[in-house]
Amino acid sequence: MRKIVAVTSCPTGIAHTYMAAEALQIAAKEMNVGIKVETRGSVGVENELTEVDIAEANAVILAADANVQPERFHGKAIIEVGVQDAIKDAKGIIEAALEAEAPKESYKQQVSQAKSKRSRSRKGPYKHLMTGVSHMIPFVVAGGIAIALSFAFGIEAFQEEGTLAAALMNIGGGGAFALMVPILAGFIAYSIADRPGLVPGMVGGMVAIQVEAGFLGGILAGFMAGYTVNFLKQHIKLPKSMEGLMPVLVLPLFSTLIVGLLMIYVVGKPVNALNTTMENWLQAMSGTNAILLGLILGLMMAFDMGGPINKAAYAFATGLIASGITAPMAAVMGAGMTPPLGLALATLIAKNKFTTDEREAGKAAWALGASFITEGAIPFAAADPFRVIPSIMAGSAVTGALSMMFNVQLAVPHGGIFVLPIPNAVTNLMGYIIAIVAGTVVTALTVSVLKPSMNDENMESPETGKAA
Repeated sequence: MRKIVAVTSCPTGIAHTYMAAEALQIAAKEMNVGIKVETRGSVGVENELTEVDIAEANAVILAADANVQPERFHGKAIIEVGVQDAIKDAKGIIEAALEAEAPKESYKQQVSQAKSKRSRSRKGPYKHLMTGVSHMIPFVVAGGIAIALSFAFGIEAFQEEGTLAAALMNIGGGGAFALMVPILAGFIAYSIADRPGLVPGMVGGMVAIQVEAGFLGGILAGFMAGYTVNFLKQHIKLPKSMEGLMPVLVLPLFSTLIVGLLMIYVVGKPVNALNTTMENWLQAMSGTNAILLGLILGLMMAFDMGGPINKAAYAFATGLIASGITAPMAAVMGAGMTPPLGLALATLIAKNKFTTDEREAGKAAWALGASFITEGAIPFAAADPFRVIPSIMAGSAVTGALSMMFNVQLAVPHGGIFVLPIPNAVTNLMGYIIAIVAGTVVTALTVSVLKPSMNDENMESPETGKAA
């Protein structure tokens, strides 16, 4: 039996979400097609699709007027329609989905698929934290670039009211950066408790700023909000006629009060003291200690190329930006750029060590590395992990250590080389370029030495170490 999976979601998440799901289920039954429908309503996700469900499906239907994360279904034939279309012509949509062809994968799509797969494989607290961080990053990037543009007029030019420099600083620092912690907390809570977690999470994040608990306070607020909402969902039962009050009144009100009071009276002061201690230690760091920190951050960025260890280093660095500590961010971004850049260079200087497909992939890896997309190294590492991973770790460690040794400061947490020309976005630009180039060269030379020639008849299999 052919099988499809579907997701339905309307803006309000009340009536049409479930009407579309029912229409698709009825039509599929009449057509003898297996179906599972995930609904995204006002109370959150119900009947959630698993990786197994998606893998077994012949096609995917997204009947939604809201974002339903199509990257979950990478490699599948996808039909996107509105919920009204699914209600009116469910059979036609199912037929169209079954006739659609799955897209062919390019190198960039392989990278995208690896990122998506890792995102789906995250579980528990790590998954919730990374959901918050991923939604926070665009605010930090936009805010950091706006502040850097303000500094382009002079480091203190923003202090003169009414100037463009002051306006840019207000947008970046007073706008985007002010939202950073509430967004982080809100989407941590969203990951745990779905839509009802957003309000207490974002309010808790705002309170974390007010009590000067900062980034760590926002993380705690997000987790408290999400688990508080889940607890209230389980223990507050309303009559059927009043269930509509749960997502719009009962859950946001009580969870917000609980989280807000805990932040003010319990969590705020201890976390504030911890933040101050850590910031003082980092600001005082210099010499060997700074180089060692950069080396460790570099190793973490390259080890799993966008996985949990990479993201832990990245989250650590981005969390420090709002406190004015920007050297770790420079080390992290530089070290994250060098794995794809080094492998791209290796495909040029040691062509006989790579397949034709890998040499073609190297051309795209230049762009991915320059854009600070460390995952661009994944296809190479997957093909030869025991040679590629140590090579990229060596290069990233060199870049991270040199970046800290040169005391490079970077106020923008993403963008790769494209943010470097902005005046004052990075301090000691020449030192930073040297660090990135050095790490790229170390990666390229190391992998070129370790990998055997493709025409070597006695070449060993990289996975087994045995003769091919």
